[in-house]
Amino acid sequence: MTKTLTIRDEVYKKLVSVKAKDESFSELFERLVEGRSPSEILGSLRGKIEFGADEKRKLLADIDQKRKELRL
Repeated sequence: MTKTLTIRDEVYKKLVSVKAKDESFSELFERLVEGRSPSEILGSLRGKIEFGADEKRKLLADIDQKRKELRL
């Protein structure tokens, strides 16, 4: 399965600069997050990802739903 990510041009340029010549972006992302806990990864992303109002509402609703499911 593939996913589409939207990133700013300056972030793309930074990723290209650290990506090995024969490395895919999936391999790069895997290398960058390998060995890190999910909370460390999220902490490093704090303040770097911007959500629109609708995206933010949906994300918070999804989180709320997951929390409710875990309590059941």
